[in-house]
Amino acid sequence: MIFTFAAFCYMLSLVLCASLIFFAIWHITAFDELHSDFKVPVDQDNPLHARERLRNIERICSLLRKLVLPEFAIHSVFCIMFLCAQEWMTVGLNAPLLFYNTWRYFYSPTDTKELLYDPASVMNGDTLKFCQKEAWCKMCFFGLSFFYYLFWTQCIPPAVFLNPSTV
Repeated sequence: MIFTFAAFCYMLSLVLCASLIFFAIWHITAFDELHSDFKVPVDQDNPLHARERLRNIERICSLLRKLVLPEFAIHSVFCIMFLCAQEWMTVGLNAPLLFYNTWRYFYSPTDTKELLYDPASVMNGDTLKFCQKEAWCKMCFFGLSFFYYLFWTQCIPPAVFLNPSTV
């Protein structure tokens, strides 16, 4: 019994989708922490506390920037694998997020040279809300994709080499 390439793609995507769900949870948690820092005004009486908060914001944004390219790369690998396996419906479901990630990579909502999450621009209220909504949407997409891949992992039968004389 040998698995087809499509079955392999779904199994690998299932495992990698779990990592994308982890990335999305990390983004949601980080943006929630940034949102709580945004709500609390800068402490004018204690400059050490204000400096510590700024370092924390820079640290969170730096960690978020490190997750952007792996997330985009993993999702691109999904699309390429399913394209090679000729799973057109799955490619069609993943294509909008692939196009959005490509657009987001080249046209960042920030005006900086940095990749996406610049501390000064992320702490803008509108940008922070946008990033939170984006993280929740990606979490929903990856969660639904996980169960979609799980379903198709079970539905695609392994290729069985049959002896033509026995058929």
